[in-house]
Amino acid sequence: MDTSEILKQVRKIEIKTKGLSKHIFSGEYQSAFKGRGMSFSEVREYQYGDDVRNIDWNVTARSGESHIKVFEEERELTVMFLIDISPSSFFGTVNKFKSEINTEIVATLAFSAITNNDKVGAILFSDHVEKYLPPKKGKSHILRIIRELIYHKPVGKKTNLEDALIYFNNVVKKRCTSFVLSDFLTEGYESALTIAAKKHDVIGLHIYDEKEMMLPKVGLMRVKDAETGAERIIDTSSKKLRDKYHQWFLDHEQYFKEAFVKTGSDTLSIRTDDDYVKSLLKFFKRRGKR
Repeated sequence: MDTSEILKQVRKIEIKTKGLSKHIFSGEYQSAFKGRGMSFSEVREYQYGDDVRNIDWNVTARSGESHIKVFEEERELTVMFLIDISPSSFFGTVNKFKSEINTEIVATLAFSAITNNDKVGAILFSDHVEKYLPPKKGKSHILRIIRELIYHKPVGKKTNLEDALIYFNNVVKKRCTSFVLSDFLTEGYESALTIAAKKHDVIGLHIYDEKEMMLPKVGLMRVKDAETGAERIIDTSSKKLRDKYHQWFLDHEQYFKEAFVKTGSDTLSIRTDDDYVKSLLKFFKRRGKR
């Protein structure tokens, strides 16, 4: 893909997702992600009913009158995206690959974030961290993230979410809101996720294709493992084979949901033929009511 084609794709995604962010997600985003804590605002004289735990004893001693510290919620957030770009993400049987859905979701959320003056960063991973884009503000930075998601070809052949989470825990020191986008066809990441969730607000976005959930009954089929490159012919008319394949998907899905629930983290599953706009809006509204 040449530079002009990449820029065309970036511009196309920008037009679509920036519009969604501006007209649909800006209010929902703000209510769903309220800020990372409370920051000091000012000192004023104590008034009846104020929390005595906020008394500023130094000012009180100097002035001879009781004063308290006033705090306000910090609006500015840091939003991090951990995006699975392993070969299995380049799969889709309906309209788009999982990687394309990932890119549009990241762009939509990122434009929502910068509308609220938040910083945005990204970690692209396969079986290792392939690219780290530190959190920054501004449209040009968002466009760079989109460009990397379109242009970057993964070196790794498999998925290792554990390493990506460990890297995330090491490089992002301040509390942030983090979205993990993957098909989660991997395990062994619960320990690293637990550490991340103790410090950060972590949301798992499970992006999958309907054919990953259930094999079609079409007789003999040549299949290729996107992550190992292994090819073979399978007989999809075998119910036993289809059931085994379906159970494989369910086992990974269950691991994903249980791992995130145990750490108190939110999850959202989106199929490649779903309307991800509706799914995200519903998710944001649910979080905003907490």
